[in-house]
Amino acid sequence: MEILQVAQHADDLDRAQQFYERLLGLSPVARFDPPGLLFFLLGGTRLLLDREAPSALLYLRVTDLAQRVERLRQDAVIVESEPRVIFTHDDATLGPAGHDELQAFIRDSEGNLIGLVEHRPTRR
Repeated sequence: MEILQVAQHADDLDRAQQFYERLLGLSPVARFDPPGLLFFLLGGTRLLLDREAPSALLYLRVTDLAQRVERLRQDAVIVESEPRVIFTHDDATLGPAGHDELQAFIRDSEGNLIGLVEHRPTRR
């Protein structure tokens, strides 16, 4: 089993499309309006932006978290929490062994919270 689709609330599809294109570096793969559905393909998972969906907390893997957050801040994105180490993976149960997991949180154009995650080799 795998996750096929995650739905995220979006009041304004045009505004959300601009935000997510910039954040993901991807164009949408489909839009149906009406009824107000916008799809991005992230690996094998569809991200559906939907006027009727509830808010979801998405965690997106990124590289160079600090630089990504700074670029988003320059684009007037609300940064809820700065990048910080939240966990060190001693084994590969939840992430790559020997790596720190850093997270930061931002708000998308629709007010939804998004976690940004980077795995970085642990410095000892």
